Amino acid sequence: MTKQTDRRPHPAGLTAWDRCAVMGVVNVTPDSFSDGGRFFDTTAAIKHGLHLVAEGADLVDVGGESTRPGATRVDEDEELRRVVPVVRGLASEGVTVSVDTMRASVAARALAAGAALVNDVSGGLADPRMIPAVADTGAPFVVMHWRGLLEGGNVKGEYADVVTEVVDELRTRVDAVLEGGIAPDRVVVDPGLGFSKNADHDLALLAHLDRLLGLGHPLLVAASRKRFLGRVLAADPDAAPPPARERDAATAAVSALAAHAGAWAVRVHEVRATADAVRVARAVEGAR
Repeated sequence: MTKQTDRRPHPAGLTAWDRCAVMGVVNVTPDSFSDGGRFFDTTAAIKHGLHLVAEGADLVDVGGESTRPGATRVDEDEELRRVVPVVRGLASEGVTVSVDTMRASVAARALAAGAALVNDVSGGLADPRMIPAVADTGAPFVVMHWRGLLEGGNVKGEYADVVTEVVDELRTRVDAVLEGGIAPDRVVVDPGLGFSKNADHDLALLAHLDRLLGLGHPLLVAASRKRFLGRVLAADPDAAPPPARERDAATAAVSALAAHAGAWAVRVHEVRATADAVRVARAVEGAR
């Protein structure tokens, strides 16, 4: 089979993989919707991150604050205590680390500890210091579509045309990030599946990833184990959805679709199936 160059956009400063990258998730939290705090201990979190790499993750996203609907924010010191040692431990093992945070102080400390990417679900809106802090380091920055903290539930989830509105709001936010000094080739966009969106909204966005790619930046798709997959898998609208950890096959299906559509990376909790899925998608592309 003839090897083809992958043409999908990728952020400067990171490895340019020849396919959609796989971002493994390490939640250093006691209340994650997905893993129930199994990796809250620093040693366990580092071990899990290394396991994800062995399973096929290209980079690992470390977060110390749950962003599930209804979650209460942790204070700054606690987030630093959770995140920085795990970032340092994984980076020291040669792992490409992303830090999942809405705080500039956590981003700066994590980058100093060896992180290579900042993944801010608020796109810099939660902390006005975030954009200048990241700009000063030259690190790539993920701008997610965000309409506010979900402490009161899934807020502001009304759309007349979810695809158009998400694209337009992301474009506005990207413009602000660029004006703040982050280089265009360091910006990644994320549609924010599950954030102020219901299942129909999430599915519509996945069906129109080309519109998001039209923004001209690498695209991160984070669908792993999310509620909309539970709704899809439920036998009928009134049936209880399967629990989060039973949605990995559905996650891998979304990963294959996102890879085929041109996503730069997919963010997942269970890596092996998605690593296989993105490689199959690349092989099919290469056979054209």
